[in-house]
Amino acid sequence: MITSENYDILIIGSGGAGLSLALQLADHGIQIAVLSKFALTAGSTYYAQGGISAVFDAEDSIESHIEDTLDAGAGLCNPEIVRLTVTHGKESIDWLRKQGVVFTEEQTKSGDKKLHLNREGGHSHRRIVHTDDATGKAVSLSLIDRAQEHPSIDLFEHHNVVELITSASLGKYYKNGDKRILGAYVLDTKKQMVKTFSARVVVLATGGASKVYLYSTNPQSATGDGIALAWRSGCRISNMEFMQFHPTCLYHPNAQSFLISEAVRGEGGKLILADGSSFMQHFDPRAELAPRDIVARAIDHEIKKRGIDCVYLDISHKSDAFIKKHFPTIHQQCLKFGIDITKQPIPVVPAAHYTCGGVLTDSYARTDIANLYAIGEVASTGLHGANRMASNSLLECLVFANRACEDILKNLASITAPPILPQWDESQVSDSDEEVVVSHNWNELRHFMWDYVGIVRSNKRLSRAMNRIELLKKEITEYYSHFRVTSDLLELRNLVIVAELIIRCAQQRTESRGLHYTLDYPEADNSHQPKNTILSP
Repeated sequence: MITSENYDILIIGSGGAGLSLALQLADHGIQIAVLSKFALTAGSTYYAQGGISAVFDAEDSIESHIEDTLDAGAGLCNPEIVRLTVTHGKESIDWLRKQGVVFTEEQTKSGDKKLHLNREGGHSHRRIVHTDDATGKAVSLSLIDRAQEHPSIDLFEHHNVVELITSASLGKYYKNGDKRILGAYVLDTKKQMVKTFSARVVVLATGGASKVYLYSTNPQSATGDGIALAWRSGCRISNMEFMQFHPTCLYHPNAQSFLISEAVRGEGGKLILADGSSFMQHFDPRAELAPRDIVARAIDHEIKKRGIDCVYLDISHKSDAFIKKHFPTIHQQCLKFGIDITKQPIPVVPAAHYTCGGVLTDSYARTDIANLYAIGEVASTGLHGANRMASNSLLECLVFANRACEDILKNLASITAPPILPQWDESQVSDSDEEVVVSHNWNELRHFMWDYVGIVRSNKRLSRAMNRIELLKKEITEYYSHFRVTSDLLELRNLVIVAELIIRCAQQRTESRGLHYTLDYPEADNSHQPKNTILSP
């Protein structure tokens, strides 16, 4: 049976970043493979509700968008990267429209139509381009349709990467001496066989790592695979302590962590307690429109202080027509759980939402390994700093897909094809007879990460978590060495690495800044220039 695939470009991930890059490269006579761990729509892009930030309003400006992003990032954004990203906002939206994405419009006084712009936390103006409250779904489906039609793009669903193949990892098979990417070993989860994909260029577009926590707004696929793959291959990782918790996740036993978009607060939604009293004004003058880290900590404070299960987000003071027009998906989803948001408040809690750190890249999405790129949530570009501002994430996907495309096209002709790569060897392993080990360790990991490395941390909590990480790593390494790989095992192996990276970064930051808040150092250290946390393998 043939288990080898050869391509010019291998893109790992089928979300907004990966498919945008594939489509931009595809018209240049390049053969491209796009891998999706599950279905093509299983990534975070598909579930993104809010929208994409870009300057379209005459009263808004590039400088204002830059200032808001820098403010949210709490001193750790790279100003050059922020400017680069923000200045490409409008052209990114225009490109998506050419791909068939239909954004919500409104009628002007003169009878013309223009893009309707939402406002979200941290933004000083309306600048969120959206498709009702299901922007990610519209973007994802349009890009998938275009990719499926293109003869230069092959889409592989249910393909989970086991390991990257580099010149260093091949050892005796590769004597060239340079440190470069050559491909990847990939588990076809339908056929339960490991394939060898060789490529001149490999791109990580695998998304974030929020499933390392017990409660998350992310889909099941967000297990930090690209971060762990890059780390094991020798790439530096940066700022993993900055895990963003979305303030408003629907609190219901059957809701499966359904996100309540930030746009609800942007359109006047109020955070209240069970008695109807508001509380955000006690934490920040911007109240509900404060950045996510402030709002999430405020909600966490109220829940712990009062011993309650949740707080409430109330938009019912708006008309029924307004709510159904602006938030049709949220309205319909909440109705399934017996909550009519036109008449009653929505019970909400914070949940892990976005990975602000990741694989360290430059302004062209290049990593430490030649011909290996990282784009989207998996990357640490310098845009988000210590806290991502709402709706800057999809913008980053689009801009850095374009940057990676530009660099790849410039250099591809000079990149030689990889040598014949050895097949995956599983001759020394057997089928597992103890799958319970995987499920038990998965649950234990996510529970102690939530309890000890969540919204509020301390030195003692981080130390406890690290002790448990060391035990889990030993068990998982032993298990991985003896049994055939499964998708669950690969995710667990990656998650324990991500968890360790988060803890190590958090232990190094002896201050509270942005999304990292510790009881031992409750204030930001402004006596020195703020620095990124960078870990080297």
